[in-house]
Formats: sequence, C-alpha cells, structure tokens
Amino acid sequence: MTVRKNQASLTADEKRRFVAAVLELKRSGRYDAFVTTHNAFILGDTDNGERTGHRSPSFLPWHRRFLLEFERALQAVDASVTLPYWDWTVDRSTRSSLWAPDFLGGTGRSLDGRVMDGPFAASTGNWPIAVRVDGRTYLRRALGAGVRELPTRAEVDSVLAMPTYDMAPWNSGSDGFRNHLEGWRGVNLHNRVHVWVGGQMATGVSPNDPVFWLHHAYIDKLWAAWQRRHPGSGYVPAAGTPDVVDLRETMKPWNDTTPADLLDHTPHYTFDTA
Repeated sequence: MTVRKNQASLTADEKRRFVAAVLELKRSGRYDAFVTTHNAFILGDTDNGERTGHRSPSFLPWHRRFLLEFERALQAVDASVTLPYWDWTVDRSTRSSLWAPDFLGGTGRSLDGRVMDGPFAASTGNWPIAVRVDGRTYLRRALGAGVRELPTRAEVDSVLAMPTYDMAPWNSGSDGFRNHLEGWRGVNLHNRVHVWVGGQMATGVSPNDPVFWLHHAYIDKLWAAWQRRHPGSGYVPAAGTPDVVDLRETMKPWNDTTPADLLDHTPHYTFDTA
C-alpha cells in the first residue's frame, strides 16, 4: 500500500529517489503531458460554462485522479516512490527544507524569478519549461512575493468545520467547503499557496513546478480530513446539474471515473498521519 508522507519527514534517499523519478518523467516527455492537461482545464473551466477541474464540485476528485495518474507514472520509474505532501501550515518559511538544494531548490532571483539552485534549476539542463505561458524556458519562483503569508492552521480548521461540501451556483461564487478550500471564497487556502510560490505556480502551467504535486497532495489530505469530520455530508450535486460533474457522472479527460469512485482514497494510498 502506498503511504504518502510529509515531505519534512522524508529521508535523504527518499528525496533523491523522488527527484530522480520526476526528472526521468521529464526526460521521457511524460511530465509535460501532465502540464498540458492541467493547463487545458484551467483555460476551459469557466464559471458560466462547463467546468471540471476547477471552480466546480469536481475540483477535489479531479485532482485526486490527476495525482494518482502522476504517482503511478513515478512508480513505473521507481516502485518505491510515493507523492509526499507539503503541510504549509507548518513549513511556512522560504528556508524550509522543502526549498533546499537537495530537494526542490529555492526561490527565484529578484531579476527574473529564475530558480538558481537545486535539481530543477535551468543551469542543470534537466528542466526546460516546454509548456509555457510566455517565452521563458526556465523554472521561476517568487516565494512570498505575491502574497506574504501562507494559510494558518486556524484558517484550515475554519474551513474543515464547514458542514456542506458545495452548493449552487457550483462555481467560484459558491459557499461551502469545496470553494473555501479551493480559495475563491473566504480565507483562501489552495489558491493562496499557488500565488505565494509564484512563477509558473501562479499560472495554468503550475505543474511545471514540482511543488505543485506536494501542494495538491496536502489539499487531498485535507479533503480526507473533512470527510472523516463530516461523515454524513457527501459529494454534491447528485444528478441533473448542467455544466458540472454530478456524483456518478464521468470526468474528462479520462471518462472512466466518477466522483463517487474517488470518494475513498484508501484503496489507492494512505497518509502517514490522519
């Protein structure tokens, strides 16, 4: 059984294996396919039209499937690798071990945001940005520049306390747990972290930064925590809702999985802590 661990508790060997598997996916071309998929849904998901990956109830099951696909790709390279998660309520500093040269590398230089150290720095030659929003071909970050503070544990707890998963109009204007976690309303959790990292993470091509996967693994963990806290409150809408994915409706681009199929993560992985 795959166990997803807090990145802060990874051993040096676990970090090395994770980085090596990510770099191999990049070398083979498989990594950029994930970036392309994510960007297509960011661009296509709109408040007043069809929406699947973002601004909609299926934000959480869609990303759960997306992460599973990526984790399986990593494991095809190295069966020992699992997706770590980044608990940004604890590891809140630009000096966190997350950003060390032996793992993800640090923030970008002030001139242009270019990441200068670590395995994903342009100088290594191993991480050219091919799926991009502009002409720049290097990984960029600006940690803490777009927004100063990462979400706090108290802010997370305030969102976990919300008893309803989602509600009409089922978009970025909705109230309820999903939209407050996604960050279009209230204390802004998920979206704020993307902006705090900056660079490609603040765009539709955010998976260009490998921290994307660690961030979303933690968002996924928070969904699991909400489910345990509110066992009587499930995924909605159930059926017949235009432009969004109902409970037993398949999700693009896979078209073989419904939100109902992904409500329980435990057949696929567990977390190191509940």
